Amino acid sequence: MFIAMNRFKIIKGMEADFIEIWKKRESYLDEVPGFREFHLLQGQSFEDYTLFASHSVWDSAEAFEGWTKSDAFRRAHAQAGSTRNVYMGPPNLELFEAVI
Repeated sequence: MFIAMNRFKIIKGMEADFIEIWKKRESYLDEVPGFREFHLLQGQSFEDYTLFASHSVWDSAEAFEGWTKSDAFRRAHAQAGSTRNVYMGPPNLELFEAVI
C-alpha cells in the first residue's frame, strides 16, 4: 500500500470555500488503475490558516506515479490555478510506503 498526501495551508476564513472546491472537483481517480480511496482531511486551525490534507491510497508507488503521468491527472488539475485565492502557498506533497 502507498499513500500520497498533500498538505494545504488555507487562509483563515476560506475553509468552506476550499471544501466546496473539492466537493465540486472531478478527480477522475476512479479511472486510474491501482487507486483505492481518497479523503480530504481538515486539521488544526492556527492564527492565519487552517491545515488540510488530501489523502489518497494506492496499490503501489508505481500506481501513484502512473496517475501523475496520466491524462486523468491533467484533467483533474486543469483548474488548479484558478483557486489560488484560498491558499497561503503551494501544497506540500508527502509520500508514504506502508511497512506494516
